[in-house]
Amino acid sequence: MININHTYKVLKSDIELFAAALSQVRVYIVQPLGEELIDIVDYGGEVEKITPEAIKINGSYFLRKQFEFRVDVKKDSAGM
Repeated sequence: MININHTYKVLKSDIELFAAALSQVRVYIVQPLGEELIDIVDYGGEVEKITPEAIKINGSYFLRKQFEFRVDVKKDSAGM
């Protein structure tokens, strides 16, 4: 468990996930544990496949209902 103090965007919608896939950005997978605490499940990689139930990243499937999918956002960026 770690506390992350940097800027990130949680990818929730299909459009955000498709944009991440097209941009080939590194998406990491976290499991929220409570207020400001998370467990980084996988430092991830590029999105390979998107289904209504799961996201495939680096050859592994992660259930959308169980995890958060995040990308780092630079401070000078408007994000995705």
